Amino acid sequence: MSAALQDPRSILLHSTDNTAVAVDSIAPGASVRGVVAKARIHKGHKIALAPIAQGAPVLKFGQIIGFATQAIEPGEWVHEHNVAVQEFDRDYRFAEGAKADDNLLPDSQRATFQGFRRANGKFGTRNYIAILTSVNCSATAARFIAKEVERSGILDDYPNIDGVIPLVHGTGCAMDTKGEGYEVLKRTQWGYAANPNMAAVLMVGLGCEAFQIGKWKEAYGIVESDAFRSLVIQDMGGTRRTIDAGVDAVRAMLPLANGYKRETAPASELMLALQCGGSDGYSGITANPALGAAVDLLVRHGGTAILSETPEIYGAEHLLTYRAADRAIGEKLVDLIHWWEAYSARHGGEMNNNPSPGNKAGGLTTILEKSLGAAAKGGTGTLRGVYRYAEPVTAKGFVFMDTPGYDPVAATGQVAGGANVLCFTTGRGSAYGCKPTPSIKLATNSDMFRRMSEDMDINCGDILDGVTVEEKGREIFDFILKTASGEKTKSEALGYGDAEFVPWQLGAIM
Repeated sequence: MSAALQDPRSILLHSTDNTAVAVDSIAPGASVRGVVAKARIHKGHKIALAPIAQGAPVLKFGQIIGFATQAIEPGEWVHEHNVAVQEFDRDYRFAEGAKADDNLLPDSQRATFQGFRRANGKFGTRNYIAILTSVNCSATAARFIAKEVERSGILDDYPNIDGVIPLVHGTGCAMDTKGEGYEVLKRTQWGYAANPNMAAVLMVGLGCEAFQIGKWKEAYGIVESDAFRSLVIQDMGGTRRTIDAGVDAVRAMLPLANGYKRETAPASELMLALQCGGSDGYSGITANPALGAAVDLLVRHGGTAILSETPEIYGAEHLLTYRAADRAIGEKLVDLIHWWEAYSARHGGEMNNNPSPGNKAGGLTTILEKSLGAAAKGGTGTLRGVYRYAEPVTAKGFVFMDTPGYDPVAATGQVAGGANVLCFTTGRGSAYGCKPTPSIKLATNSDMFRRMSEDMDINCGDILDGVTVEEKGREIFDFILKTASGEKTKSEALGYGDAEFVPWQLGAIM
C-alpha cells in the first residue's frame, strides 16, 4: 500500500488504483497527484486520477469497487452519481493463501490478562448476573427485577460483580417452533447463558409463549442450580409475585457470583468480536486495518477473532476464501453470500442497499467499497472456520460468523458465540455498547474522535498523520488486554449495553 501524501493530502492505496482518497478537503482547481480537481472533493471521498470509460471498473485498494455509469475525467469527484454496482467474476482461489500456524508464539511468550475462571475452564472479562427472557411479554418483569435489585443497594456488598443486567428482546412467540427463527433464538439464548462473562443467569417467561423455557432447558441439558434459575409469570401468580421471587433468586446468586475473582489467564482465552458501524471513507484505511493488525497479534498469542456482517463482505469474499484453511471452509463462506443474495432479492432489495446514507456522506460509494474496508478488520491470518449465527465458536484463530450487517444484531450473535471482548470501528461516530461484553470504540478519523471523545476509546485517525498501521495495531492489542483485565471502556462508563441485545429475527411472525 502506498500512502504518499501531498498538499492537499490524498492517499493512493494501490499502484493500480484509478482513484485516490482525499485526506484534506480538495478545492476546485487544486493539484492532486498530477491532476487538477474539477470539483470540491470532501474528506474521505474519492478523486479520479485517470480517465475511466463508461462501464469500466473503478478501482480502490487494487480492487473493483464499482463501475462507471458515465465517462469520468481525471480530477472529477467519484461517487454514487457516476458509479454503480454490477455483478462481476471473482477468483476465489480457495485456500491458496492458508498458513500452517499463523506464526503462533510459544506459550512462554504469550501475553496474559486478569480474568474470571469459570467451572468449564473458560475465562470471562466481566462478571455479570443476567436476567434473560423467553418472550417479549416477560421483558418488563425482567427489567423490574433488575431495577429492584439495583434500588436496594445490595450490590454494594458484592464488589466483584459488575452488575445485574436485564437482556430482553422483541420476539419469542407467534413463530414456527420448528423453523429457522426459533432455532436462532434458542442458540442465542443458550449462547448468552453460557458466555464466560456471565456468573449466573435468571430466565423469566410468561408461560404460554412459543419459546418454552422447559423445552429450551431440555435441549441443552440445563438444570436449576445456584447459577441458573427460571421463573414463569403465569405459574408464579402474576407480575408482583414474579418480581419478588426474581429478586430473591438474584440475592441467592450474589454470593456465588461474588466468589469469582480475577486471576492470570493466557491471551488465548480471549475471543474478540469485530464490528464496524457508521463507517466512512477512512474506515478501510485507518481503523479497520489497524484492528486487523491487532487481530494478527491476538491470533499469534493463541486467541480467537470473529469477523461477521456477511452483507458487508460482499464483493470482498474472495480475499477471505483465498485465506481459508481448506476448500470446504471457503465454499461455506461463498454459500452464505449466495444465501444473502437470494434473501435480499426475496424481500425486494439488493446487496447495494448497504451502505447507508451516513456511510455515503462519509465517502463510501458502494457495498463493494465498504466490504473491502470492512474485511480488513480480519487481519491477514488463515480463516479457520465459518459459523452460523449464534453458533458456539470452537476454533482458535481467525473465524467468520454469518450475521446481518446491522451492528446490534451482528454483535448479539458474536457474543452468543462466546465473544468476551469486542472492538468496534466507526467513522461517523456510532454510539454503541454491549453487555456482558465490553466494547472498545475505535475512531477512524481525528475530527470525529475529538468531537465524540466521551464515546471513543482509541483514535486511529493519526494513521493519516504518519503513525503506522502496525503501531496502532499494537496499541489496540494492549488496550484489549487492559479492557479484558477490568479497565472500563467509554461505553461502559456511559452505561451502554442493556438495550443492545437484539437477536436476529428470521421467519414469519404470525
